[in-house]
Amino acid sequence: MKVGLSALVTPKEWSFAELVKQAKATGYEAIEVVPREGSELTLDTPADGLAQLARVAADVGIEITSLCGSGGKPSNLMTSNEAERHAGIETAKAMLRTAKALGADTILHTIGGRPNAELFYHVAYANALRSLQELAPAAEETGVNIGVEYVWNGFLTSPLEMAQFLDQVGSPRVGFYFDPGNMRIFHQSEHWARICGRHIKKVHAKDFSWEKMVVQWPPLLKGQVNFPAVMRELRAAGYDGALISEVPPSVASLEETAAAIRQLIAMS
Repeated sequence: MKVGLSALVTPKEWSFAELVKQAKATGYEAIEVVPREGSELTLDTPADGLAQLARVAADVGIEITSLCGSGGKPSNLMTSNEAERHAGIETAKAMLRTAKALGADTILHTIGGRPNAELFYHVAYANALRSLQELAPAAEETGVNIGVEYVWNGFLTSPLEMAQFLDQVGSPRVGFYFDPGNMRIFHQSEHWARICGRHIKKVHAKDFSWEKMVVQWPPLLKGQVNFPAVMRELRAAGYDGALISEVPPSVASLEETAAAIRQLIAMS
């Protein structure tokens, strides 16, 4: 496994070169990039620009392992508005193309919406399933995975449902982006790792605590996630990819989190 860092938690003001330089200097081996409007990296960055960014990372010795975010472009895959749904599919395809050009093997997708008073759960489920089945050929053609993450949007809220949903999509390139902190409020994170293990494409390294009805995202190994059990399940599932920090420097320094991820990797 590799020690990874998501640009979600690094200063937005950093240039791409600064991101990879700081990642290397603080003990990381891989990064998750985040397209942002007005930055060097967007979904509209031309191929030669993406190739240049990939070379910058390679020259520093940092792997670009995944891409998170649509650069401000909506990508709602569960909506019943067909124009919006098709636009969301096209955005996801642009994410796949951008990831491939950078050398990343996975994009993170949250399905982009949530069931609500007008959008009944079973309809949202059918729409999301159809959207990912339509996206699967693009993922297979590019060789880039789509990792669906559970993000407190009231959708796919149990490991059994997530596994069933991904089974129904039916593509080896559409899987699960596992964040052990996100489901700890309702479930044991290691249950998700076991039940969805065959679908796991990427893993965020994040802890969680809930005391006296107060949610916190503490430093790694300081919360309520049973990481020894999680790591046993990840190894049993054959996961050997990056553990990607989503811990802000305001919670723990980049160096401290990199060291904590190395402790996770050392767990049997």
